[in-house]
Amino acid sequence: MTEANSSRLFEGADWDFATLQRIHDACEDVALIELGLDVYPNQIEVITAEQMLDAYSSIGMPLFYKHWSFGKHFAHQESFYRKGLMGLAYEIVINSSPCISYLMEENTATMQTLVIAHAAFGHNHFFKNNYLFKQWTDAAGILDYLTFSKNYIARCEERYGQAAVERTLDAAHALMSHGVNRYPGKRRPDLREEEQRERERRAYEEQAFNDLWRTVPTGPGKTIKELSIDRRRELLGLPQENILYFLEKSAPRLQSWQRELLRIVRHVAQYFYPQGQTKVMNEGTATYVHYKIMNRLHDQGGIGDGDFLEFIKAHTNVVFQPQFDDPRYSGFNPYALGFEMMQDVERIVVSPTAEDREWFPDIAGVGDPMSVLRDIWANYRDESFVSQFLSPHLMRRMSMFHLSDDPDETRGLVVQAIHDERGYRRIRRQLARQYDIGWIDPNIEIIDVDLAGDRRLLLRHSVVHGSLLDEANAKQVLQHLADLWTYDVLLQEVDAQDTVIKEHLATPRAVAMAA
Repeated sequence: MTEANSSRLFEGADWDFATLQRIHDACEDVALIELGLDVYPNQIEVITAEQMLDAYSSIGMPLFYKHWSFGKHFAHQESFYRKGLMGLAYEIVINSSPCISYLMEENTATMQTLVIAHAAFGHNHFFKNNYLFKQWTDAAGILDYLTFSKNYIARCEERYGQAAVERTLDAAHALMSHGVNRYPGKRRPDLREEEQRERERRAYEEQAFNDLWRTVPTGPGKTIKELSIDRRRELLGLPQENILYFLEKSAPRLQSWQRELLRIVRHVAQYFYPQGQTKVMNEGTATYVHYKIMNRLHDQGGIGDGDFLEFIKAHTNVVFQPQFDDPRYSGFNPYALGFEMMQDVERIVVSPTAEDREWFPDIAGVGDPMSVLRDIWANYRDESFVSQFLSPHLMRRMSMFHLSDDPDETRGLVVQAIHDERGYRRIRRQLARQYDIGWIDPNIEIIDVDLAGDRRLLLRHSVVHGSLLDEANAKQVLQHLADLWTYDVLLQEVDAQDTVIKEHLATPRAVAMAA
């Protein structure tokens, strides 16, 4: 055996748990000592392809509660996988402490090395250090909370029936994207304390809630007319953009277990909220880290040339970016864009051009790329990352341009900007906007409840640039909202001048009223 072979982490495609330990330790040395990463403790678990499919189907959370939609997704994914129409990702990683990385047992030793470098160190570092995850997720409490929610929902099915629980979960899932707080509170979320605090607070809240609704019938107390509009809205916490939170606190006919289900779905939605804003950065960070670690292991002789070629093939597939006229094109691949931008930042920091020094005076030529990248990974999200660090050099290399498809434009598709001196800032601004949740997510708020009349719930959608809600989707989601509220729901779409452009009305179904 040669000296190089004696330092190899593995030979061939086979692996065992001792091999995984050696791989993990070698990756850890590079990640912590050479790249300066800061990670949660790692927990590596090996699962089968079927278990990976199962985890896929429950939005990537193996400890998630049961719901019929997860089974439907599982059957769909399994059918495509068995027919060879789709492949599986090689890993799933959980934002928790310890950080759990699931590896498929079918992976070769090289792929296990790639996954450990990518997930156990790249994603792990990003989860622990990015400000959005710090503000919105509780890494130490999420696993216990998922176990609690799974057991709680199972008990509800036994006590209240599977159909009733599924109806509530169906409605909550339909409103999941409107169940998050967009603005951080003073404290980091603590799901363990949340459980206890919510139970203690419930008695007081229900009492206050009952006081509010006791004013609706006539009686010796204060009448509804005495409640001013402002006071009424204050009691109900209006306006409110977190629809699930409002229903959990104020829906008049929900039972306590249904409110608990809404809270569970709301907490899960909040947990995933940062991931939707950091897809490019999160995947770009993990891809950049695995590329660095794998190259370093190859330089050290830890993996052979054949294994390195296997890695390069897999890495190239991950960062493949089809051109705009390719039938496979569906926008920017977040792995490709993120990885290219991370490498471009490294280039600017180490060997900048005159153009780079003009565009990025704070980082051009400072000479410590990992320090700059760690700062970016900690303090930016996709929209701000693209708007501040997409360089003219990369725009030219990726041949970026901006197309406008305005329905009012009679000339059809218009090329608004290309990658030249006049177009750089416009292209960067437009691409950054595609990741801005304030631009792409509809701004919908609950603004009032007609307590004096038929208790109709009134919502407002502030229309941006004429983008109205899809009629069919709006109808379905409003139906679920009306079922939970148990009275009519009216959604008005208004323009910047507060003119009502369109209205959607939903009435609760009989089965919801009878629940």
